[in-house]
Amino acid sequence: MFGNKPIGTPQSIGFLLVPQFSMMAFTTSIEPIRAANRMAGKTLYTWHIYSLDGKAVTASNNVEITPDGALTDALDHDVLFVCSGLRARKYLNKPMSGVLRSLARRGVAMGAVCTGTIILADAGLLDGYRCTLHWEYIEGFAEIYPDHDITARVYEIDRNRYTCSGGTAPLDMMVHSIALDHGEKLANEVADQMLHGFDRERQRRQRPTLKARTNITHAKLLAAIGYMESHTESLISMSSLAKTVELSPRQLERLFKQYLHTTPARYYLELRLIRASQLVKQTGLTLLQIAVSTGFSSQSHFSRVYARQFGHAPSFDRS
Repeated sequence: MFGNKPIGTPQSIGFLLVPQFSMMAFTTSIEPIRAANRMAGKTLYTWHIYSLDGKAVTASNNVEITPDGALTDALDHDVLFVCSGLRARKYLNKPMSGVLRSLARRGVAMGAVCTGTIILADAGLLDGYRCTLHWEYIEGFAEIYPDHDITARVYEIDRNRYTCSGGTAPLDMMVHSIALDHGEKLANEVADQMLHGFDRERQRRQRPTLKARTNITHAKLLAAIGYMESHTESLISMSSLAKTVELSPRQLERLFKQYLHTTPARYYLELRLIRASQLVKQTGLTLLQIAVSTGFSSQSHFSRVYARQFGHAPSFDRS
């Protein structure tokens, strides 16, 4: 099995490209195994590319890829990676899920990069497995699949399931798997070829710390923002927030004005609306469900505030 000291080589890897897939996530998946062959001086890995129907498929950057065949042709691989990107849920369908389940029953290991995790989960192939996906989609995924063991790590390998957050993270996962297959010497050579430090630990979280993301060093302001981010559904009052971070309401107001040029209440509202926008675009939850899960008293109130923030109703983003 891929990433588990193969008995023989080459190992065969399939890539299913779903429309609007992330080109970066795909290329950082395939380039390390190409480099492994080159550095080893022999064919350690082979690969084939598939689309749902065997026709050309377009990435989110509008680059078109001509596959080797349709998904139904992907019969004898050691592992099949599902590569998707924007609006993965739009492309969910029962025939695709059925083929993926059939391949899994045949002993093909299943992998996903970026939002491909959504497609594997919809097919029931991540039940009982630890998994991850791109941080922007984690909250929406958790709403739809609350029983899944979802993490915010760079990648997860749980038995014969490989899930990855996208971007450059597939490079880390592939280099790690090459090390398991053929030793760290080759894996380091591959990483060097990619100008990439070997290798980011699986345990590393995808996103920088709150301090790095905001460029704020004030400890109590960071604590206030972090508390807001963890309470987008069960709302907190600004007076309660100030008490939690051991500030007076006036001090809290001053800090937000000084560092963020806004009020605490406005910043909190924008956080909730950003989360609501993600749920509108990434899930099939009703607008009422989204309103409730982001702390709004009613769907009509939510829609009005959403429209003021983004210039259009939530139904526009859903369409």
